[in-house]
Amino acid sequence: QVQLVESGGGLVQAGGSLRLSCVASGGTFGSYTMGWYRQAPGKERELVVGIGSAGSAGNTYYLDSVKGRFTIARDNAKNTVYLQMNNLKPEDTAVYYCAAKDRTVLWGPNNYWGQGTQVTVSS
Repeated sequence: QVQLVESGGGLVQAGGSLRLSCVASGGTFGSYTMGWYRQAPGKERELVVGIGSAGSAGNTYYLDSVKGRFTIARDNAKNTVYLQMNNLKPEDTAVYYCAAKDRTVLWGPNNYWGQGTQVTVSS
């Protein structure tokens, strides 16, 4: 089992940037597929970005609404996954959760979760 701790959230003006970090421990980081979800009040949690395990890091997923603005990257030596968020919009406001899964399972039911970090974008 892996434990995940997020950081980097905060309050930012529209058009600004934030970088979220997620540090993993208790597992073999490179073996996990990693991602970031977000959940706004009254909304379902949604997968925002994903990145493959260390050997498949070129495989990425981006929610259409964040393409060109958000970038996911992983540093396996630091057991860390990053979410660089540029040109933030008010609709990006949500609690952002780091997530991990085993390579061979689907996103969702078998996720490991971080505690979440709040991102608030003001207009």
